[in-house]
This record gives sequence, structure tokens and C-alpha cells, in this order.
Amino acid sequence: MTIAKEEIFGPVMNVLKFKTNEEVISRANNTPYGLASGVMTQSLDNALTISNALKAGSVWINCYMALEPSTPFGGYKESGNGRELGYEGLSNFLETKTVTIKRPDGSLP
Repeated sequence: MTIAKEEIFGPVMNVLKFKTNEEVISRANNTPYGLASGVMTQSLDNALTISNALKAGSVWINCYMALEPSTPFGGYKESGNGRELGYEGLSNFLETKTVTIKRPDGSLP
């Protein structure tokens, strides 16, 4: 279904039945996009197994769109390039410089 394979930017949610974690992981990753995903579960083991396997830039467990300024946000695959927020978001605006000064005795640090 289109709704399960494309990035739909709007107030929509799709709910699909599955029998195994492997099935839901395969289905979730079977798309060229990977901006964000949500996992609703009572099992911490399932939450960690699924979130580690999902090819998405953000995975929210038992919540959605919980953003903090220090948390990087951005997608995998065709869902963007780079990150916003957090150190990763700032790094695009920074330039690193190395300054080395020879000591009076001729040695280097």
C-alpha cells in the first residue's frame, strides 16, 4: 500500500498486523525512506530488538515526535542528508582549525 511505503506528511497512521518481529522489521525497512518510526510495545526486549534493526533516523518507543534540542534529527536512505539539532546538527556550521606552536626550546607538543 502507498501509505505504508511512502513518506506521508500529514495526520495519518497505518496499522498493519504482523506475526513476528522479523516480519515487522522487514516490512518497515522495505521502503526507500527512513525518516522516523515509532514502536509501541510493553516489552523492552522487543523495543530494543526492533529499534536496533529499523533503518530510520529516529525511533520513538511508546511515544512519537518527542524532540529535544540536544537530540539529532534526520533520516536514512532517501529521507534526507545530515542531521538537525544536537552536536551533529551544529557540526555543519563549524570549521575545525589546528594551531601548532613550536616551543622556545625547539620542541613540539
